[in-house]
This record gives sequence, C-alpha cells and structure tokens, in this order.
Amino acid sequence: MAEALSHDVVAAARHLAPQIRAASEALETTRQLPSALVDALAAAGLFQLYLPQAMGGLEVPPLTAFRAIEVLSQADGAVGWCAMIAVAESLFLGWLSPEVGRTLFGHPPNVCMAGSLRPEGKAWVVEGGYRVQGRWDFASGINHANWLMCTCVVMDGDRPRQKAADLLETRVLLVPVTQATLVDTWAVVGLCGTGSQDFVVDNVFVPASHTYSLAASPQAPGPLYHPRLLFTVAWTPTVANALGMARGAIDTFIELASQVHSTSSTTLLRDRPLVQARVAEAEAMVRAARAYVCETVGAAWNAVCTGLPDPSQEIAQARLAITHGMHEAVRAVDLVFHAAGTNAVYRKHRLERYFRDVHTAVQHAAGLHANIENAGKVLLGLRPNDLGW
Repeated sequence: MAEALSHDVVAAARHLAPQIRAASEALETTRQLPSALVDALAAAGLFQLYLPQAMGGLEVPPLTAFRAIEVLSQADGAVGWCAMIAVAESLFLGWLSPEVGRTLFGHPPNVCMAGSLRPEGKAWVVEGGYRVQGRWDFASGINHANWLMCTCVVMDGDRPRQKAADLLETRVLLVPVTQATLVDTWAVVGLCGTGSQDFVVDNVFVPASHTYSLAASPQAPGPLYHPRLLFTVAWTPTVANALGMARGAIDTFIELASQVHSTSSTTLLRDRPLVQARVAEAEAMVRAARAYVCETVGAAWNAVCTGLPDPSQEIAQARLAITHGMHEAVRAVDLVFHAAGTNAVYRKHRLERYFRDVHTAVQHAAGLHANIENAGKVLLGLRPNDLGW
C-alpha cells in the first residue's frame, strides 16, 4: 500500500503539470500560488510527503519525494520550491508527539508548513509553555501555509540559555499562521512566485506540547527521521527542485531551437554546431548529476534502513551529490540560456524564468560550498565541523 501511494504522488505531480504551467504568469505577478493550484497540491498530499504515518502522513522515501518535486519544478520552479519547502518542514514534524500532530492537523491530515530552522526568535518559558517573539525571513509559501515553524533561542530573562559553553539552547515552536503578521519583503530576481515573505510573531503563547527540540530523539520511529540522515533527507527535494528546473530549461530550449534564429543569422538555432554541442553538454550535466544524487541518496537510505553501524561515507557522498547537483543544474541552465542568444531575454520563451529561478535557488544552504568542504573532510578521514554528517 505504501509503495502504491509513493508512486501515486509522482503521478499526481505529472497530472498537475498543465495546471502549473497555465498559472505561470499569475505566479510571477501576484508573487504567490493561486488558490486553486494550492488546493490541488494539498489534495495530492504534495505539501506533506514526509509527514509521519503516525499522524496520517505518507512518510515517503526520499527518492520518491525527489521525483515528485522534480516533476513540479520542471513545470515551474516556484511551485516546486514551495512544495519542496513544505515537504522538508514536514520531515521535522517527526520530532513532534504523534498524538499532538493528529490533534493539530486533523484526520486526514492537512498541514502545509512555512517558517525556518534558523533560530531568529526568542522563547521565554512560562506556565504551560512558551512566550514567543521574533521575526523570521524567507518564509516560502507563507501565503498558503497553515502552520509556521518558528525556531527560537530559549531565554533566561534577557540572556540566551546555554546548553554548553559555545552552544545555545534552541527549540522549534509551531504557531498557526493566523497568529503571525506578514511583512512584504519579497521583491527579488527569481522564484518570485514563492512569496517568501518575512513574518513577525509578537508575544504569542505556544503550549509546550506544540514544541520540540531537534537535539532530542525523534518521536517517529521510521528511518526517514534518523538523526544522521536529517539534512540528507531534508535537502534531497532541494536538489530535485534545481535539477527539475534544469530539465525544464533544456526542454524549453530544444523547443525554442527548432523555431527561432538570431538577429545575426537566419539559420535556425538547432542547425548550428555550437548550439548542438551546448545542448548536449547541458543534457550530460543534468543526467550525470541526477544519477549521482539517486545513487548516493539511495545508498545512504539503504545504509540506515539496514542498520549499518557507521553510514558516514554514504551520508558524505549523498550530501556532496546534493550540493554538486544544484551547481550542475545552474551550469546546465547557463549553457542553454547563452546558446539561445537574445531570444533568452524574452519572457514569452520561459527560458529567462528558469535562468532567474535556478540562480536564486542555488543560494539555499544546501548549495553552500561548505557542504563540499565537509564532504572532502569525511573522504579524507577527518571530522567535519557541521551538523548532519
């Protein structure tokens, strides 16, 4: 049954592709997903793929989430991004009590998260819970989210509480989106349709049961929530978003190349040797990067599922593949964008959208060069200085 549902979410993503493409201009101008599209994505479960089964979720394996987000992103990068963020944040609900999750999200569950892992707020312990105050940025999909992930530093009076000499105590608090104030900051170069606004939570009470610490053991028992896999699983949909956009850009360019020429020549783009070489290079980049991600994420997943005592090498390879794949996606889009010449700057061809969106997406933490450095440390037998390795 679980396997059938896993296949269904990828098929559902493909089914929604025409609706997503039809909403393309509205996404760009309104800077958010249309309500009809939000409803369709939610009905297909595409915002909560990692939600624990104990809360009524699908709890799909990471490569299933990869394929679903890849398909959405091929149709539109911003839609894929919003789904990716919601899916990644549904993973962290594995640290919440299942009973609380069932109460908060309903039967069947309806949860679409926005917010941040970054501890940009402050939480004071009060009777029964916490009093929260803070401002968070980059809350992708907040216009259609119903819950906010508010990561805070726990305070003792006016000072942060220390867990160790150099480590502050942090906690994730779940706040209904209706208790936050949105701040319109999203004037950006790419991923405009994600509506990744700032939000403010001002003196809001959050019951203790609606909070959790990622430093504690997960409440959900499955391998998806294995602490060593945390960022591998969370960021597998992130690289899917980038590679999906690259696939969309290549497909768009191939269609374009059979129809147009440039201002300096009447020869169709597809009939030029340089263009032929560039599209082949881009194709090889995307396929190779995708294969590396699928191989290594699959190996890391299998290592944890089979109880391998030390999956460090498998996790390092997967983390490296994720960051590498994001940058290869950018390189591939750049190749076809420049091969299109002046045609690429026109919005009617959609290539410029993929170009802007993928260059924005690679700024995500999953694309940081530090991930490559840490993978190199593991490969060299050294200790990385980051989480999730």
